[in-house]
Amino acid sequence: MGIRAANDAFEKWLAKQLGDNFVKDDIKIKHAKMSKSAFAFLRATYWRWAEKIFEVCPNLREAPKVLAVGDIHLENFGTWTDREGRIVWGVNDFDEAAEMPYILDIVRLASSAVLAATPAHLSRQAICTHILEGYRFALKTPEALVLDRDHLWLRKSFIVDEIARKNFWRKIDKEHRAALANKNQTHPSSAWLKVFARALPDRSISLTYWPHTAGTGSLGRRRWLGYSFWRSGPLLREAKALVPSAWVRAQGGKKKMRLNDIARGRYRAPDPWYEATGNVLVRRLSPNNRKLNLEKGDSEMLLDPHLLHAMGRDLAAIHLGTRGVRADLHADFSKRRHDWFRAQVDAASKFVENEYAEWKKSK
Repeated sequence: MGIRAANDAFEKWLAKQLGDNFVKDDIKIKHAKMSKSAFAFLRATYWRWAEKIFEVCPNLREAPKVLAVGDIHLENFGTWTDREGRIVWGVNDFDEAAEMPYILDIVRLASSAVLAATPAHLSRQAICTHILEGYRFALKTPEALVLDRDHLWLRKSFIVDEIARKNFWRKIDKEHRAALANKNQTHPSSAWLKVFARALPDRSISLTYWPHTAGTGSLGRRRWLGYSFWRSGPLLREAKALVPSAWVRAQGGKKKMRLNDIARGRYRAPDPWYEATGNVLVRRLSPNNRKLNLEKGDSEMLLDPHLLHAMGRDLAAIHLGTRGVRADLHADFSKRRHDWFRAQVDAASKFVENEYAEWKKSK
């Protein structure tokens, strides 16, 4: 099945899963993003990766299974504040989490870097090496990357300056005023309101709600923002609709959503405001919680050797959250040679490039 037909089939499945929470207008935005670059195409089509990766890289199938991220890529990392008020950095989106061979996450992360890189950036071999070395390091010493005392270089990279913070709240305030002025503004259902209420420091807080569009791969799923002031400062929450992982759709397995399990793994310092309830995920939004973005000029930082090493470290710590797998991961990873891994990344990234070319050609 070609990419266009496969995409149509996926979107029909998505619409059926979401029901009233399917946002058809988002699909046009998603298609436009898919046409921008092979990297953006990868981001928007995890479902296709899940369908085809074992055909492209059959040698990945037999690796030990863990609760994995699934839809991992360069832009799926950022900062949050944990229950102790500490700044933490790492993977912060787990919509597609499922049990699968651990090596898939590493290959997909490296493939995303290869697709994002230009000749001025690192070579493919260097990308693979830095990610692998970070993963190898954390298999021995897994840890959450807490930035308050250690890893200060990482903290400096993710500090949000005053201009960015001001622009963030200016945009939210503008949307808030528009929502208040819109007499036809719709509101979340009672089920969504209950999820929002659980995510507030005080149940008496009254939020103003409006629809929200964000992301790439998750476009089509309804999102809401809830905004208010609490104890002299702004308060912002986002909720979005969830569906079972595209990995389960393509490869089978339990349909239970595993977002909470993976986000709260034993080597995580989790975000206390990140919680999936039923088919809705709610999280706190803040200008201080920064994610890097290639389109906004962050390519040099995203492809920095130290950051790629840190990404590999965080992936290993996440995988080791699956109890009883450490010995198996050590044994399997130690036999994977760099040239073998590079070959898998080359095959996977070439597949995505071909699919992207077909997508643009058949537009």
